[in-house]
Amino acid sequence: MAARTDPDHKNRAAAWRLTLDTHGAEHGAHLRLGEDHGALLTEDGETLLVTFESAATIRDQAQGALPFGLEVAGREGFSQLCLYSETDGTFRAPEVYAYFDRLVDEGFFDEFDEVVFFGVGLSGYAAATYSVAAPGARVIAIAPVATLAPDRAGWDKRFPELRRHDFTSRYGYAPSMCEAAEQVFILFDPQVREDAMHASLFHDSNITPLRCPGFGAHLAHELHEMGVLASMIRHAAHGRLTSARFFELLRKRREHGPYLRRLVVRLDRAAEPWRMGLVARHALTHFDWPRLRKALADAEAALSAEGRSLPAPRRAQAAAE
Repeated sequence: MAARTDPDHKNRAAAWRLTLDTHGAEHGAHLRLGEDHGALLTEDGETLLVTFESAATIRDQAQGALPFGLEVAGREGFSQLCLYSETDGTFRAPEVYAYFDRLVDEGFFDEFDEVVFFGVGLSGYAAATYSVAAPGARVIAIAPVATLAPDRAGWDKRFPELRRHDFTSRYGYAPSMCEAAEQVFILFDPQVREDAMHASLFHDSNITPLRCPGFGAHLAHELHEMGVLASMIRHAAHGRLTSARFFELLRKRREHGPYLRRLVVRLDRAAEPWRMGLVARHALTHFDWPRLRKALADAEAALSAEGRSLPAPRRAQAAAE
């Protein structure tokens, strides 16, 4: 909270909101929702992308300082509605409730042929929760929390300061709020205990869990870097997103350096020289990194001591799975 009282922070935030005012005046609307939230609407096509994003994250971008949702929507010709938060990203505020109430009363979501909600982490909670305002929408939520109410999620100790929020009143329990969505895609790393437990609370027939091991806290960022997020949103908007299509998109991790590096480290720690050697050798076809060369040499030495050796290189790529 200290950063919000810093003069430089306040000046940057004020200048950024003026940028949003200008964009909204030209392309749709920009509304402040109380002190801590806002909404940027860009009117374009008959498909609407609704994103929930951190204001600080948007401002920290190297270029543009405009929402991720606008980047995707602009490329695809979609309309876009970005809800941004200056605080924790749960969007648990009366002003946000009132805004969605008004959108529902005005039939705003009925004006679009397709609606997609998107969010990450705490904002993934918001995406799932507020999708109740647009029955038949599709939701993509990455590592979302289902709730932080102590009686349902007392095992999640990561956000003690958020216990003050009421997760039982309006727009409260995310798994219940997204029951009217057509499809809900929950992405998570099953090796992150809390994320996996929250994901397990989303279990209705419209839920598609998408397990993404090996990404941890980097999941959303690296899916974005690989171009997977934009492709997912495009397929969801056209009703073509399935688990099979997602995992086809996720094959890009075979050429994604950070993922391959973490996989090599994990296999090294697990003392699996066979798989480590295969993955390191495959990774070296894309990245000439000393760490990878050392991992391959270590794997080959360990296997040699056991009287074994790596197979022909053509099998290495499959090990990256």
